[in-house]
Amino acid sequence: MIGYLAGPRIGAASYNAAHTTVFPLLLLAASLGLGNAMAAGLALVWLAHIGLDRAVGYGLKYVSGFNDTHLGPLGRASERSRVKLCRV
Repeated sequence: MIGYLAGPRIGAASYNAAHTTVFPLLLLAASLGLGNAMAAGLALVWLAHIGLDRAVGYGLKYVSGFNDTHLGPLGRASERSRVKLCRV
């Protein structure tokens, strides 16, 4: 989220880079190959963080704003859309 201080494009890119499973999976594979338990633990915590973010609706960010994700809008906008779906 610190990347958003440099603007929405850099913010979204840095957030998305840190919240994809590619890097923690590479770290996990390297840690298993080298026998480094600390790095393996870090990789597992990182993967759990990403999974929890997805479970509560925080997806990868679009340049249009922090609340616009590939899983749908966050906050009040998403609450309104759920209300509309329930009324139909």
